[in-house]
Amino acid sequence: MAKLLQVELVAVEEKVWSGQAEMVIARTTEGELGVLPSHAPLLGQLANPGGVRIILPGGEEKAYDVHGGFLSVTTEGVTVLAETATPVATAARH
Repeated sequence: MAKLLQVELVAVEEKVWSGQAEMVIARTTEGELGVLPSHAPLLGQLANPGGVRIILPGGEEKAYDVHGGFLSVTTEGVTVLAETATPVATAARH
């Protein structure tokens, strides 16, 4: 089985989404960043406004518009801490 990331997307007042993913893509102040399993640890500031896409096993994608916050990548997984996170309608990857 392929390695997966443990991902948590948290807004100021609630946990928005938590689960396993193949990849996380986030727009940071340094540009768009893709995170795969075994990515080097880092801390990035999310662009404002920004976006976060979570690619689930099987190709389904969850997307969120985010405002403010940070992306943290550790050996345990990815945590997105945003001031706000609003779901965006998406389609499956092809």
